[in-house]
Amino acid sequence: MTGPIPSPNIWNDPEIYEIENTALDRPRRIEAALAAHRPVDGARVLDLGCGSGFHLQRWAELGAARVVGAEPHPPLTALARARVETLPAAARARISVVAAGAEALPLPDGSIDVMHARWAYFFGSGCEPGLAELERVMAPGGLACVVDNDLTVRSTFGDWFVAAYPAYDPAATERFWRRQGWARESLLVTWEFERRADLEAVVRIEFPPVAAERILAAHPTPTADYAVVLRTRRF
Repeated sequence: MTGPIPSPNIWNDPEIYEIENTALDRPRRIEAALAAHRPVDGARVLDLGCGSGFHLQRWAELGAARVVGAEPHPPLTALARARVETLPAAARARISVVAAGAEALPLPDGSIDVMHARWAYFFGSGCEPGLAELERVMAPGGLACVVDNDLTVRSTFGDWFVAAYPAYDPAATERFWRRQGWARESLLVTWEFERRADLEAVVRIEFPPVAAERILAAHPTPTADYAVVLRTRRF
């Protein structure tokens, strides 16, 4: 297969995915864990698979010297660029959005200090071309961070995922990342939706219809705990 692999959630329902982004990890535990490895203040940041640009402004607010959002899906690239245009001039001047996938980035060698990818591309075996491209664009001493579901520990979302996608092999994914030399840490975060209807909408874009309705019938609240893994590698 050539070109980006279609995302089953944000590609089809970017408005609902925006709700999901807002609800996930409101205390910003993921961000704090990333900062403990390497603060973005003064860094050249690449948000890889940036989608509609949800995190771009935040990197600028945290003091990044330059922020590049890379997104291969044209409608999302357009949304990210439109979002940047609404920002204050000081932030807008430091953010750019490029139409590109992880395997071929229009960036100079050694030009990135921090790479962030959240539920984008780097899911395990098959992402080797993107890992090779990181070797090229990361600066010496730079830090790459990949955020994904952690199915090696129990969580409400993880239990839903395992039941809905029984063919997924988390052990194989972990073996892949160990072979690639990446470190990992597990974080427990939370979905905190303002309305039950928002959780229902998000569950329906994240899971097949039968699984989604089963989940919603058994889960009456607007919140759910969620285990994630932060994978990191120094260059």
